[in-house]
Amino acid sequence: MHIHILGICGTFMGGIALIARQLGMDVSGSDTNIYPPMSTQLQEQGILLSEGYETAHLQPAPDLVVIGNALSRGNPAVEFVLNSGLPYTSGPEFLARYVLHQRWVLAVAGTHGKTTTASMLAWILEDCGMAPGYLIGGVCQNFPVSARLGDEPFFVVEADEYDTAFFDKRSKFIHYRPRTLVLNNLEFDHADIFDDLNAIKRQFHHLIRTIPANGLIVRATTDANLADVIDQGCWTPLEGYRNTLSDDENTWNARNIQSAGQQFDVYLGNSSVGTVNWSQMGHHNVHNGLAAIAAARHSGIPPKESIQSLCNFKGVKRRMELKARINDICIYDDFAHHPTAIATTLEGLRFLVNGQRIIVVLEPRSNTMRMGVHQATLAPSLSQADEIILFQPPGIDWSLTEIIANIGPHAILFDDTEAIIQHLTREARTGDHILIMSNGGFDNIHQRLVDALGSV
Repeated sequence: MHIHILGICGTFMGGIALIARQLGMDVSGSDTNIYPPMSTQLQEQGILLSEGYETAHLQPAPDLVVIGNALSRGNPAVEFVLNSGLPYTSGPEFLARYVLHQRWVLAVAGTHGKTTTASMLAWILEDCGMAPGYLIGGVCQNFPVSARLGDEPFFVVEADEYDTAFFDKRSKFIHYRPRTLVLNNLEFDHADIFDDLNAIKRQFHHLIRTIPANGLIVRATTDANLADVIDQGCWTPLEGYRNTLSDDENTWNARNIQSAGQQFDVYLGNSSVGTVNWSQMGHHNVHNGLAAIAAARHSGIPPKESIQSLCNFKGVKRRMELKARINDICIYDDFAHHPTAIATTLEGLRFLVNGQRIIVVLEPRSNTMRMGVHQATLAPSLSQADEIILFQPPGIDWSLTEIIANIGPHAILFDDTEAIIQHLTREARTGDHILIMSNGGFDNIHQRLVDALGSV
């Protein structure tokens, strides 16, 4: 069977390609942005990549076209598929049809922490000998690739609420039908897809409707929005988790949190389970770790074994990842693009560096950020930084000048990445920590800054 994937170099669709190859299919694909590391992963598996969406890439006709959700009507490849009557499907539907229907699916959903929690969960199963399949929207440093078929029965999937495809506006996670579901948190995001928070809650309610009565939902008990979703109807047993004390026998809780989350005791109700000592930091990662332990127990892994596995968890690329140390100046890459995630990441870094100077370089790149939805909360989320550099990307719907004014004199606005690099090369000094935050490539600013500082 030959499948062609439109939008193949996105993390999710690239994962679909890797899994399809492991299923024995012939796989090709096209995209407008073909670059490492995804392009390298795919080409190493013998997958043919084509630049752009020319109709010639679909000739001779494949048996099935898998269309990514970044493509819409008017795209020449999409129009060719429709006009030619070629069989087509979405990435989530392909995954459900060819893989998930015969697996025990463990899905991780929520506004924040999906990639990290799914990575933790997949690693626990792997380290405990389960050899799970997984599809994660990032690169877990415990695994060589971001997706694999794995052995039956377990499959871990990052369950995104974004829409499925131009022809299917349901959230992706509706297709997965998990037996074990983690609900990390719920805030308003994806303003290009959802009109308001209630619209997102409705999709999460639809997800809950798919969980069997002999499954398990693990949810953050301190999140009021998730509580609202549960109140809309739930037919599945619940377990909770939280970073604060709880004597509820069905609630996982962390106690004695030390070193900004690098050590904490795990309790189920009032029963001590063990202690996590790991390299991860931040209270959000304590939260993620509790969720992974709870979900893994549902698949049969004792909590003590999960805790031991988490002690060897290496983290996820682009989650406060140290890219380089040049002249004792540290440069980090972080994916955070929502004010809540920005604030929690900075909280962890502040603990790590204590009183040393933190310089944040932020590209407001997500569709929600570009629409100005987070204008009121962006400035407060940056409060832990000493110096703030905001990048005004082309095509954004609002000006960041008001944000700069609200922050004060230690904030600067740029509309050119080269100017940012020149500024940092002049101003950065020994002991500084430069945190670059974007959910995109940011014009390769990380490596360009490393090169510039290295030549000083």
